[in-house]
Amino acid sequence: METNRQKKIGGVIQKDLVDILQGEVRKNGITNLIISVSKVAVTSDLSIATVYLSIFPQEKAQETLVAIKSNSTLIKHDLSQRVRLQLRKVPNLVFFMDDSLDYIEKIDKALTNPENPIENRDLLDKRRQF
Repeated sequence: METNRQKKIGGVIQKDLVDILQGEVRKNGITNLIISVSKVAVTSDLSIATVYLSIFPQEKAQETLVAIKSNSTLIKHDLSQRVRLQLRKVPNLVFFMDDSLDYIEKIDKALTNPENPIENRDLLDKRRQF
C-alpha cells in the first residue's frame, strides 16, 4: 500500500514530468504528438519512480517510449532542477506504456459488437455442473 509521502512525491514528479516532456515535444517542433503521464508509483524507499505514459497517436508510441528511455538521465536531471527544493534525492525513473486506455477500448468494442457476450449468452463458455 502506498503511503501519503509516496503519493505526494509521485504527484510532484508527475506534474513536473508532464511539463518536461510536453516542453521537449514543443521545443523540437513536433506538433502531432501528445504525451501524458497517467500515473507515477514511487517505491517505499523512494529510490525508484515507475512512470506510466500515454502517448497519442498510438502509432508513434513505441518509438517515443524508446526515445524517452534513452534520454532518462537528462529527464531526471531536468526533474531534479525543478524539485530540488521539495526533494533531497530524485528517484530513478523507469518508464512504461500505460495500456489501460487500449484495454478500455477493447472492452468498449466488445460491448458494441453484435457478438456481445452479455446479450448473447451462447458465446460464453458453459459452466460445468458438479
